[in-house]
Amino acid sequence: MDDEFRQRLEQRMEQLENRVALLERNQDLIAAGQRRSSLRSLWRRPPMWTFEQYPPRLLNLTAFPPAPSIHENAPRIAMVTPSYNQAQYLGATIDSIVSQNYPNLYYHVQDGASIDGTADLLKGRGESISWRSEPDSGQSNAINLGFAGVDSEIMAYLNSDDMLLPGTLAYVANYFTSHPHVDIVYGHRVFVDREGLEVGRAVLPPHDGRALQYADYIPQETMFWRRRVWDRVGPIDESFHYAMDWDFILRAQAAGFKFVRLPRFLACFRIHDAQKTASTYAIGVREMGILRRRALGFDPTQIQIRRAIAPYLARQVVFHYAHKLSLLGY
Repeated sequence: MDDEFRQRLEQRMEQLENRVALLERNQDLIAAGQRRSSLRSLWRRPPMWTFEQYPPRLLNLTAFPPAPSIHENAPRIAMVTPSYNQAQYLGATIDSIVSQNYPNLYYHVQDGASIDGTADLLKGRGESISWRSEPDSGQSNAINLGFAGVDSEIMAYLNSDDMLLPGTLAYVANYFTSHPHVDIVYGHRVFVDREGLEVGRAVLPPHDGRALQYADYIPQETMFWRRRVWDRVGPIDESFHYAMDWDFILRAQAAGFKFVRLPRFLACFRIHDAQKTASTYAIGVREMGILRRRALGFDPTQIQIRRAIAPYLARQVVFHYAHKLSLLGY
């Protein structure tokens, strides 16, 4: 990129930022229905953070790649599902993991003494999974309780309203086996509604460590890590109730562990009214501020955050539409 082109690009970005700032100061005009350009809309709501992208449609699991064959001596995977009053979704979550038929899996549901029939659902599973139902101090505590004393080579947690896509465990295990220098992996995600119908997709560009210091773009439900990461940086920080995954990710990145975005859809993120992401967003804003200050050494403004993540978001838009136009297949 030559200096003249870079200068024009920076000037254009500054103009866009000024337009965004103007819109933010005139929310009453926006609410009244003032039209915005498509570029400005992409800036404010990039595809990876736009959950409902099209009318609900059946989730066609056969459209995704089949499960790969598993290498000999498959590494042991430990997965934990923290749960509290999510019986209406928990069965689908459990099925999405158990149906993978991964030969060396430890799967545990840590329930916070739910009162919605979760315990009966878990009892009905017999000995096919490990589970406990007891009071805890929140999601972070439940995850740590679930992993306590468990020996494994690969770790992950899946929330009680999300789902793995078929073949994910075999694919991740094979990748880790073939890439011993990689410590943490994640992939593309599918958005589903409360009925399990597909409403959107997030296709991500390759990992960007700098952008990650400003915004957490890693889909937690698709993330797996080696045991050595957990042993080195420690368990989930139970002082966080919203951004605990970003805290863990940033600690791992600061410790020098290698991240890779895998070229595959790995899991589904469910959108519904009662989900924690929506109901505790105010807490999330505070926790995200804490993490940015810790990672960056200062408290960035919204304009600084946008400027820092703009290159990543631009690449994400390219990947999104390349997939949408069938130029990229996963």
